[in-house]
Order: sequence, then structure tokens, then C-alpha cells
Amino acid sequence: MPETAMDELNEQQQQRIKKLDALREAGVAPYGTRFEVKDRAGQLIKLHAEKPKEVLEEEKISCTFAGRIVALRRFGKAGFAVLQDGSDRLQVYLKKDHLTEQGYRIAELLDLGDWIGVTGTLFRTKTNEFTVEVAQLTFLSKALRPLPEKWHGLTDVETRYRQRYVDLIANPEIHGIFATRSRIIAGIRAFLIERGFLEVETPMMHPIPGGAAAKPFVTHHNALGVDLYLRIAPELYLKRLIVGGFPRVFEINRNFRNEGISTIHNPEFTMLEFYVAYADYQDLIVLTEELVSSLAQQIFGKTVISYQGKDITLTAPWRRWSYHQAILEVNNLDASVLQDKEKAIAAAKELAISVDPQWPLFNIVNEIFEETVEPKLIQPTFITDYPIDISPLARRKDSNPELTDRFELYIAGREIANAFSELNDPLDQRGRFEGQAAQRAAGDEEAHLVDEDFLRALEYGMPPTAGEGIGIDRLIMLFTDQASIRDVVLFPQLRPEK
Repeated sequence: MPETAMDELNEQQQQRIKKLDALREAGVAPYGTRFEVKDRAGQLIKLHAEKPKEVLEEEKISCTFAGRIVALRRFGKAGFAVLQDGSDRLQVYLKKDHLTEQGYRIAELLDLGDWIGVTGTLFRTKTNEFTVEVAQLTFLSKALRPLPEKWHGLTDVETRYRQRYVDLIANPEIHGIFATRSRIIAGIRAFLIERGFLEVETPMMHPIPGGAAAKPFVTHHNALGVDLYLRIAPELYLKRLIVGGFPRVFEINRNFRNEGISTIHNPEFTMLEFYVAYADYQDLIVLTEELVSSLAQQIFGKTVISYQGKDITLTAPWRRWSYHQAILEVNNLDASVLQDKEKAIAAAKELAISVDPQWPLFNIVNEIFEETVEPKLIQPTFITDYPIDISPLARRKDSNPELTDRFELYIAGREIANAFSELNDPLDQRGRFEGQAAQRAAGDEEAHLVDEDFLRALEYGMPPTAGEGIGIDRLIMLFTDQASIRDVVLFPQLRPEK
């Protein structure tokens, strides 16, 4: 912040501290105690804001509510203040003749940002504004910092994320995003419980990171004297529960991945994972369609929503498209590219995609998929039949053991969900773990380690099972029309403040 702006801020803070002292001298606690709120601004507006002046005068509706002052106009021995209560705002009228002596002294010392409680009567002003005529004024909390001016004009979005508390004050519409987030999570939970799923909690610190291809965060447990890893996925613990006899389990969980930050990646994020015994990935395709379309119906009353200027149709059924076929069709490539590394490198170069010649073939092919196919998957699409090389936990296809019974769901050009028929053959799983461990030894920090306890669990026998993970943050981005994950996470991870 420039020095002149800092000086101005300090001066304003000093003035507010003087008012705080004046409140104390008047016998008013500047940081008060309990206040009995009987009404909410939104409720008063909904019930009475459309009533004409004459009806309000006749009904003499009394109310008691509280909020933060976000606008303040004084003239003579009266004034108007606008109180923000959650995402709603309601004007109050403060007049000396209607207040106690102490109440009017409080009114004289008010600043933008202060919290107050009021009791009064609903009426309309001469300009027909719906207002509360205050009879009793209670001071609740003094704001020592001024609210930002012209907050909507700020171009430094990082300040909005870093000071989310101010963002919520200055932009009450932001409340709606996080209210929708809460409704989506509640809707997911209700949907699964209604279908016989049991909600469970699994560890967030793992002795061996697993369940996804990701670089973990490392911490240390002093008492045990061991390094532990923040959870990158709950998958292997949830499958242990299937082994133990729970047929349907789910967890709405926080995951942590030590990766880059972007508009669709945050180092900690919220994921839904659920597992169904005796099912396969085809069953989860239908369940996913039902879940997402029912959420849209519940929140919007329809299954066609708008995202970043495009209509997204969530009405089932959604497109199914095999992984390799999508790559070939989108790029008009010959199938030999999928089998020949030199041809794959040449194809990537022709498509202006940067790849490392040292990469294995499947990595080069996957880079082509991510760069060329993903951005085109705007309408809901299940990409199926992923190769086994990039699916270390999925069951092999009976018809082609080089592929897996797996799908990823894409909407608006990004992955929303990942699911597969689970690998329940402990010998096959050990071989794949060992292959992943070899990749890790060769420098791949995202490859799996061998989890002996999970292998032991599989050796006790896991029934045929299908499992799925849905990125809740990305789903909420879709449902709230937000382009960045930071806009749907209350406190996104940021670089340290200078």
C-alpha cells in the first residue's frame, strides 16, 4: 500500500479509536454481549416490503434485527443507515426525537462497518423507501478499519481472496455462491443416504500416500517418530471398508495435493468418493447422471444451466466416447499413432503439443488427449476405456486386458468425476503397484508406492465393486457459473502476504 494511503488509513483508524473511547465514556460497551435477534432483514423484506405506506402505518409492525452499517447519511438531528444482515440490506431511520439520550449519543458516534442492533417500526419514507424507524439502538461492535471504497472496481482479485471477510461485506452477492455450495453438498449427502449409502470418515494422515497419482504433502508425527502424508485420496481406506462388509460407503472429504495452483486446482480441495459392492462402472454412469441432473433440478428447477455463456444440458443420457476413439476422431489421426512412439511424437509436434521424447508412449498419448480432446468436451461426456498404464487401480476389461472398465466425466471442458470397476485381484494389484514403484524410482513423484496393508486387505477378498470420485469444487464452479476454483473456496491457498 502506498505511504499516503497508509497514512490516510492510520488517520481514519485513529479517529475510530477516539469514537471507541467516547462510547466507553458514554457508558456504552463498544464490544457488546448478547443481543436477541427476533427478525432477519431478508424475512422482513419478503413479508412486508411490497406493502403500501398506508398499510404499514395501520399495521404498526415492530421488529428487532441486527447488522453491519454499510451506508450512513446524517442530516441535522436525524440520519439513515443501511444495515447488512447476511446478504440482505435494510435501511433504518435514526432520529433524536425517537431515541433515548444514550441511543442518540450512539447514533452520533457511528461509523461505516460498525455493528448495531435496532428495535423499531416498519414504515415508508417520503421517497417511499422501505425503512425501520428505530426506537431502541444497541451498539454491538466497533469497526476500527474503514470499509474499502469502490470495492467493485478493484482489479486485484487476490485481495478479495485474501480478505474474504471484506469481500463478503462489500459484495453481498458472494454469499449466494457459498449458500449454493452448502445446498449442493447437502443435496449430495441426501441423495446417497436415500440410496442406502453409509457416510464414513477415514484418516487424513496416511503412512503411505495412495488412491491417486499426485505428489503428497509430508508431515511428521513426533510421538510415533514417523513421517506421514496428508491424504491425496481416501480410496484405499474406503475399499478396506468394502472388504470389511459395508456394501455402500461414501465420504465427503478434504484432499491435499502438492501441485500447481490454477483456476481449476487448489492444493486442498473437497471431493466426494463413494463405493458400491456388486456393481460395475456402468452402474455408476447411470447413478452419476441421476445425481447431477437431480441437483440441477433441485437448485434451478431445470436441467439446462448456463456456464460462461454456454448452455449445458444435464438431461440424461449423456454421451459415451472411448478414450482412444476420441483422440483419433478429434485430431483425424491414424490408429497406428496409439501404438508407435515415434508416430505419437510426430503427431504431438504436428499439433504443437510439447512432449518429452523420454516419456513412455502412454504419457505422450495422454498429453495429446488433455490438450486436444478435453477442451472440446463442453456437454456432459463420459470418456471410457482408459488404458491400463494410466489406471493403476481399475479392473481390466474382459474384452481387452490392455484397457480398463473406467470412465471420466467431462463437463465444460474439464474433468468432473473419475470412476471405475475396482481391481479386486490382489496379485494383479501387487504387480501394478510394483510397476508404479518402478516409475517412482525413475523420478515420477506422482506414482504409487506399494501399500502392503491394502494388498493384505484385498487378500481377504473384496467383492466386485465400483467406485467414483467427484470434484465438488469443480461441480460448484459449474453450478454457480464461476470460472475460477478460488471463487467457490472461501479461503483459497495463496502466496504469503508481503
